Amino acid sequence: MSCSIRLTVRLGLGFALFFVMTGGCSPEQYKKQADEEVYKIIDSKWQNDFGQKTNYTISSIPPKPDDIQIIKTFQESGVINLVQAVARATAHNRNYRTQKERLYLVGLDLTLARHQFTQKWFGTIDSGYTTADGIETFDTDTGLGFNQLLADGAQISTNIALDWARFLSGDPQTSLTSILSANITQPLLRGSGRKIVQENLTQAERNLLYEIRSFNRYRKTFVVSIITDYYRLLQQRDSVTNAENNYSRRVESKTRLEMEADAGRRNRFEVDQAEQDMLNAKDNYIRQQQTYKQRLDEFKIRLALPTDLEIQLNQNELKTLEKSGVNEPGYSLNAAIETGLLRRLDLANSADRIGDGVRKVMVASDDFGAELNLIGSASASSNEKNDYNRLQFQRGTYKFGIEADMPFDRKKERNAYCEALIVLEQSQRTYLNDMEEAKLEVRQAYRQLQEAAERYLIQKNSLSLAEKRVESTSLLLEAGRSTTRDLLESQNALLQAQNSTTATLVDHAIAKLNFFRDIGILQVKPDGMWEQR
Repeated sequence: MSCSIRLTVRLGLGFALFFVMTGGCSPEQYKKQADEEVYKIIDSKWQNDFGQKTNYTISSIPPKPDDIQIIKTFQESGVINLVQAVARATAHNRNYRTQKERLYLVGLDLTLARHQFTQKWFGTIDSGYTTADGIETFDTDTGLGFNQLLADGAQISTNIALDWARFLSGDPQTSLTSILSANITQPLLRGSGRKIVQENLTQAERNLLYEIRSFNRYRKTFVVSIITDYYRLLQQRDSVTNAENNYSRRVESKTRLEMEADAGRRNRFEVDQAEQDMLNAKDNYIRQQQTYKQRLDEFKIRLALPTDLEIQLNQNELKTLEKSGVNEPGYSLNAAIETGLLRRLDLANSADRIGDGVRKVMVASDDFGAELNLIGSASASSNEKNDYNRLQFQRGTYKFGIEADMPFDRKKERNAYCEALIVLEQSQRTYLNDMEEAKLEVRQAYRQLQEAAERYLIQKNSLSLAEKRVESTSLLLEAGRSTTRDLLESQNALLQAQNSTTATLVDHAIAKLNFFRDIGILQVKPDGMWEQR
């Protein structure tokens, strides 16, 4: 075989070996593997009292059976009810999706932290063609091995290398050698022990637990905010209706007074009063309409809908609130505070971070010690004149010893220890402050719920009186026993009472949601709505 042919063959074999060793999965396959690993970990850490495992996967993951299935019927009818609005928001709201991605990324970080304690295999290849003084050589060195960090801090590294020195002439069998090497380092003092070695892994595990809690707390807050926006929009739409009805009443009053003035039974200035009030009512109607349209467009953005999409809210949702009325929360103030301290997920995170601080102090204390490592290595090679798979262990090289680093300069470690102590104290103060803040939020939510219930009952009575006042004033005006100003004032009072009644009804519904959220018993259901546990 000629030199050029043999060179071509060897180059081809070298490149073939390279592609075999470096061949791997496609980016899509790697992504799929990451998704499966991340969500398997998240599912294992998700506790039942956190909330239902629904609507927490990012969009690239196929939805689970319990995930929200977006109801698209409102796009055809133009009417979106409360359940559809919440479902749409929890699936497409941009901030909500960011929270899901954040949960995924923290889980992804944990997969890497766990990977530090697994066998990490590697393969290498180094090929080249050399010609010197008329001698042509084609060299190929390959290696295969793994590195592993054990839970107690020991580091193990192994490698088997094949040294190919195939001359273009001669017997290839005599130019192939193999080398097996292994190294181990075992810390005995500083940096030893499972708690010290696995601190980064422990923190990564804790971080994912915190993020799951934070996500569920965010999900509750988010759902309450969407429901709040929906009810506030219904309130604004009701204000538009009230303003329109008020304008119609003013038109009727002005028309009737004008007819009476033409008949000589009414002064002309009373017609002017009625007309001026009619114009003010029309102006208020226009302003209420524009406010509603603006807020509706803003709500569309929260639902990730185009602002030019024509939708309407379901007014029956407001009627449902009216039918349900107001009711007691079923908790005393002390019971509500105790429940909040036990069930608030954000407070649980704050408490657990004290434990993180304790561990950080322990790790910083360990860094003060001397570094003493037990080291060992071994290597064996084959004889070039023999087969490459015959390693000569009896002629191998073996080393055993220790390496030490005395603690003479520990300025960096001293500062780190002091910082860890301060962080621990800060986490303790933060927890105490968070606990008091949680108490304050529960107390405030409890008071607001009571206030909203009382104000709603007051406004309902006020509305009943306002309706009777308009009716009686109209009859008295026809009988000539009342003035036009009395009628106009009664109509203003009616408009104010209508708006106030709806506002306090919505205030109560929102206050109830906030109360259940702040004591930690509000749970998000698969359809995005809530239930009380």
